Amino acid sequence: MAKIENVLFSGKTHTTVNRDPSVRRGDFGVVDLKLSARGGENHDFIAVEPHPTAEQLFAGAWSACYISALGIAASLKKVALPPDHSVDIQVDIGQTGPAWFLGAQFTVRIPGLAQDVAEAIAHSAHQICPYSKAVHGNIDVAVNVVTA
Repeated sequence: MAKIENVLFSGKTHTTVNRDPSVRRGDFGVVDLKLSARGGENHDFIAVEPHPTAEQLFAGAWSACYISALGIAASLKKVALPPDHSVDIQVDIGQTGPAWFLGAQFTVRIPGLAQDVAEAIAHSAHQICPYSKAVHGNIDVAVNVVTA
C-alpha cells in the first residue's frame, strides 16, 4: 500500500459523544451536522468544520461510526469507557508521483485506561467499524492511542 508523499487537502474531525442535549453543539462557524450511527444506543455526535470538504465529510462519518464501534469493543471486553473519551480523525488526499491516494490518522483518547487495554479496544473498534473495514488494506491508516 502506497503512502502519500504530498498531502494536498485534509479534513479533520474531533468527535465526542454528547450526552447532554442542552450543550451547545459547536463553536462559531462550525457547521452543525447531526451525525448519528445505527445500532445499539442512539448518540448525537459533535464534529466537522465550516464548509465541509469531501475529506471532512468522510472523516465525520467515519468518526461517528468508529466512536460507536469503540463503545461496542469496550463493552465486549467488559471495560467502561470514561465519559470524556474522544476520537480525532484526519483524512488526507494527496499524491505519490502521479497517483492519488487517501490516508488517515486517528488519535483515540481514552483517559484513565491502561495503555495496552486502550490499544486493544481501539484495534477491536477497527475490526467492528464498517468504514474501517471498507478501507482496510486500501489506504494508509495510522492510529495513536492516548490514555493520559
